[in-house]
Amino acid sequence: MIRFIPARELPRHPGLARAMFRDRAVQFRDRLGWPVMVGADGGERDGYDARDPLYVIATDAAGGHAGSLRLMPTTGPTMLSDHFGYLPGATIAGPRVWECTRFCLAPGADARTSARLLLGAAEIGLALGLAHALAVFDAPMERLYGRLGWVPEILGQAGCGTGAIRLGRWAFAPAARDSLARRAGPAAAAAAAAAAAWAAARAALGPAAAAA
Repeated sequence: MIRFIPARELPRHPGLARAMFRDRAVQFRDRLGWPVMVGADGGERDGYDARDPLYVIATDAAGGHAGSLRLMPTTGPTMLSDHFGYLPGATIAGPRVWECTRFCLAPGADARTSARLLLGAAEIGLALGLAHALAVFDAPMERLYGRLGWVPEILGQAGCGTGAIRLGRWAFAPAARDSLARRAGPAAAAAAAAAAAWAAARAALGPAAAAA
C-alpha cells in the first residue's frame, strides 16, 4: 500500500512514523555513514521534517514501514538550495517543481518497494499538476531509475566514479507513471486512487494549503 501523509498528520500514525525515522537512521547513519542527527528515540530527523513536507510511504503486508521518501515545494527553503547550491541547476524553483529527499528502504524491504515509492511520487505529482521533481542522488542510483523506467535529466554533478553525486530532474508524465505501475504490481491502482484523494482534499482546503 502507498500512503500520503503530511508531517502535521504524523502524530495520527505514531508507530509508522517511529519506524520510518528509525529506518532512516539505519540507512543514512549506520549503512551509508552520513553525518545525520539521530535522536534519543533512534530516529533520524532534520530541519526539513519540521517544514510540513509530504511523506510518500510504502507499507508492508502488516501495515509497517517498508520505504518512504519526502516531498517539498521548492518555493521555500530546500535541502537542494541550502546544501547543494554549488550544483548546476540548484537554483531551479517554482510552484510546480518539488524536491524529493530521504529516499529510504526498510531493512528487508521487498524488490518492488522502490517501484512503489517512485510510483507514489509520480502519482502525486500528476494529481497536483506538478511539472518536475528535483533530487540529489548518488551515481549508482541512476541504474535503479533506468531499470524502473523513470530516468532523470542530469542537471549537474560533483565528484567522479561511484562517489559522484548528481542533481536530477524528473518530469511528471503519464508514460513514466505507467512504466512504474507495471513494476509496482498490485499496489498501482490503489496508489492512483490515494494520490487523487489526497490532492482533492488538499485543494478543498483552499489557496493556503495549495501554497504549503
